[in-house]
Order: sequence, then structure tokens, then C-alpha cells
Amino acid sequence: MREIIYLHPMLTRRKFLVNTLKGIVLIGAGNTLQSFAAPGFRLPAAGKVVLRFALASDGHFGQKDTTWADNHQRMTGFLNKEKAGRGLDYSFINGDIIHDNPAFLPEAKTTWDRLEMPYFVSHGNHDKINEDGWEKTWGTRWHHAFTKGDAAFLILNTADETGKYICPDVDWTRSQLHKYRNKKHLFVIMHITPVKWTEHGIDCPELVELFSAQKNLRAVFHGHDHAEDGMKEKNGKHYFFDGHLGGSWGTPYFGYRIVEVLNNGEVLCYQVNPAVTEPVNRNVIV
Repeated sequence: MREIIYLHPMLTRRKFLVNTLKGIVLIGAGNTLQSFAAPGFRLPAAGKVVLRFALASDGHFGQKDTTWADNHQRMTGFLNKEKAGRGLDYSFINGDIIHDNPAFLPEAKTTWDRLEMPYFVSHGNHDKINEDGWEKTWGTRWHHAFTKGDAAFLILNTADETGKYICPDVDWTRSQLHKYRNKKHLFVIMHITPVKWTEHGIDCPELVELFSAQKNLRAVFHGHDHAEDGMKEKNGKHYFFDGHLGGSWGTPYFGYRIVEVLNNGEVLCYQVNPAVTEPVNRNVIV
């Protein structure tokens, strides 16, 4: 996927800041999609954004022979700078919070508690702890939902406590999709993709059928496939990946995804590579 460089139009040359955005797409109110890959792309004015959130995944906190501590320190810093810049209503950490050992969970939570905005987590296949233990740490069950204004968020589980890949609870998901059918925007966050597009995906046809029929479903977000940082489409619905923020394999950068809901009903979605910036301002997110 072609990378583009974004230069904030309000900055002088002295205050030159750049940030590499990848896979920029605009989802229209009717779920029509437009892609941008031109150097002339400009983010809309911040005043047009009514809801903004970030997604990062696969920190693998505690994984041996990786730079997991530094990775988490950098990522929390990047997201906090997003908050201080264009703003962030939420961050979602989309699975594989830890790497197999539940003993790391309290320290991982302490690390993510450095975020300066509300955040939510999903359960991944390397988060090998039972649901009661998960709830004790994070305060939510594996499946949960919440709303903000015209938007609803569903966070689904895709693994059991042994790490086995599983499809989310279809009955629970069906009930929540029905409950929030009248919201203007519905977003789903789940660690493993429900379509076998990738080596590490699984097929969940019943779930995909529900998604396909849900008129207000704007996007589904995944981690798990560290080498995937783009978008796939199924029956007119858009499934996004965000690479990884840790672990021992994947895209050659540690990145995250940003979603902006605009006041005209459109949804702007783009992947961020925070390492490709002007060196003096390498940690500044515009």
C-alpha cells in the first residue's frame, strides 16, 4: 500500500511536522468507500470531527526477546500526543495484551493506565486467562458494548483461555446488533478476523452474515495478523487491520489506526506509521 506524507496546512516551515498515513479511506453515509493515496491529501478541519478514536493491537507484553517495554512506552506516548493534538475520545487495545503469561496482566494494565483518555481492551488468543480473571483486571467481560452519542461499539471475543481461536458468541452479538440498530454508526472491535483471508484468520460465516445485514455497521477492526495494516471487504462491509505495536514479527513498523467520524456523517479511517516523521519531531502527531 502506498504511503503518503501529510503536511498540516496551518504549519509554517519552521514548525514543519510530518506524519506518514497509510490506507486512507472515507466511508460515506451509505457505506460507499473512497480511497486516497495522493500527496495532496489533507485531513479535515478538527472542528468537523465529532468522534475520534484510535486502535492498536498485539503488544505481547512480556514476550521474551522483544522490546516490549519500550514498545508500550512509545505507543502510550503516541496516543497521548494524539489526544493533545486533534483529540481522542477513546483508544482500543485490540487483543494480545500480554504474551501467554497472566502474571503480566497487572503490569500491562498499569502501563495502559498511562493513557490520558478512556480506553477499552479486547481479549486475544495470547491473553491466556479465564473470563473472571479478565473481568477482575479490566472491569468488563470478554463481550461488551457501550455507546457514545450516535455511535455504538461492540467488543467481541475470539479466543478461549487456552488460546484456541473461536468465533464470538453469535446470540449475544445478534442481540446487541438489534439493540443498537438505530444508532447512526456502529463499530465492531474483535481481535481475529471472521473470514479466512489470512493465514491466521478463521471462518465465522454466521457472524459475517449478521454483519452483512447490519445497515449501520460502518467498520470492523482487527489485530492478530501483525503483517496486515490495510482493509478487506465482504458484502459491502469494511474490515480493517492495524499491524502491531509489539511482538516478534509483522509489518516493519509499529503503528496504529485512527478513525474520525465527521459532522456530515462520513467516517475517515487511516493507518499511522509514527516512526516516519521529521526526526526533530519524531514523536509529534498532528
